[in-house]
Amino acid sequence: MDPLLDLITSIDSFLGYVLVAVLIPVGLYLTIRTGIVQLRLLPEMFRLIREPAGHDADGKRRISPFRAFCISAASRVGTANITGVALAISIGGPGAIFWMWVTAAIGGATAFAESALGQLYKVKDGASFRGGPAYYITHGLKAPVIGALFAVIVAVVYGIVFNTVQSNSITDALAASFGAEASGSGFAILVGLIIAAAAGIIVVGGVHRISAITSVIVPVMAVLYLVLGIIVVVLNLDAVPGMLATIVSEALGFQSIAGAALGSIMMEGIRRGLFSNEAGIGSVPNAAATASASHPAKQGLVQSLGVYFDTLLVCSITGFIVLLSNPEYGAPQGSQLTQTALAAQVGQWGVHFLTFAIFFFAFSSILGNYYYGQTNIEYLTKSRAALNGYRLVVVVAVFFGSVVALDAVWTAANIAMALMAFINLIAVLLLSRTVLRILRDYQQQRQEGVEPLFHKDRMGDLDGLDAWDGTDEVTQTQFWQKRSRR
Repeated sequence: MDPLLDLITSIDSFLGYVLVAVLIPVGLYLTIRTGIVQLRLLPEMFRLIREPAGHDADGKRRISPFRAFCISAASRVGTANITGVALAISIGGPGAIFWMWVTAAIGGATAFAESALGQLYKVKDGASFRGGPAYYITHGLKAPVIGALFAVIVAVVYGIVFNTVQSNSITDALAASFGAEASGSGFAILVGLIIAAAAGIIVVGGVHRISAITSVIVPVMAVLYLVLGIIVVVLNLDAVPGMLATIVSEALGFQSIAGAALGSIMMEGIRRGLFSNEAGIGSVPNAAATASASHPAKQGLVQSLGVYFDTLLVCSITGFIVLLSNPEYGAPQGSQLTQTALAAQVGQWGVHFLTFAIFFFAFSSILGNYYYGQTNIEYLTKSRAALNGYRLVVVVAVFFGSVVALDAVWTAANIAMALMAFINLIAVLLLSRTVLRILRDYQQQRQEGVEPLFHKDRMGDLDGLDAWDGTDEVTQTQFWQKRSRR
């Protein structure tokens, strides 16, 4: 097994660097073409995240922009924000944090583009909508075979493989906190049964139940984690200026505390940032498409804000906690580095709080990852039996991941995710003119002083825009007129 693991690890490492070499130029291109939309329209993002959802013909409320945001945040904000950041610092030193920030700033444009496309090409699904790269590849690029390939990769990698990793992280964290054995133990089996049962109960409720749960877990856990980070910062207030100076100076090669070369510092920070906020990977548009929005650009802007939420907020908190505890560099360390740092700052209760955080971050990721798989299974087939069978497989995978750690499968999934990103980025580039049309249409309406609304007739030359037929009440002028009179 070791030779196989070594081989796929080498492939994963190589593709990781190739992926960075593609993602960054694409992000820069979209940043320039959109006029730095991710920074220029930042105030608009905060306005839009509070917008209401519409209702379907039966009066059932659709998914709001905030709930769609929480589905994507649930998948984004997982153990990578705790383990991955600590690993980046332990290998690349403090400078890796700076390059994570840079990656987030650039990735915001990519997130806008792919999520706006996800909204534009979404399809009706009862009281909600669904969509994603498989849909805009099929309808926008007229490439259904590539769309189907993408759908299969997402369904397997996110819904099944990544969820085994998240459940395994929960078991490891709980075992460490309670002093129990992890893999293969009775404790692990019990934890696996509880997690699998809870996940099963939620996922059978579909996107509405998933969005309801994640819209509670994500903001609550983010606030609690932010408060913990603020406590650590306040306890070390005099060291904060020096920490920030070290982050910048090492990132730019002025000094090297970790002994890492500038190139390796950059690559470690960029890679961890990309895999954390997922901008350009092609996962987030699956969540963006669920929202009831009056214009495709709206959810694109909301999801662009999600990149900042993930990297500039949650990842930075972990980075500050670790760096303010004067860690040792050079040897790869994950969550144990964050645990040690917390214990040094606030006492042993910090270790148990981190266990609590890992549990909820990872569990919400299981729900978000599952939904990505569901929407792509529904792209591939309308069979309810197939969907229910997929749900069963996901629940079994969650249990299995709690009991057995499969490093080789995780690494192989990273390779598949890199392939997914390449497909998505090519599609986004080929559809970039459509992205610019969406943005211009939105900005023009805002300049005219009206609430931006979209109907498929505004881009009558495009196929696959049937969800924009005017039946969603948020796309109707009278909906906004009623709100303005309140």
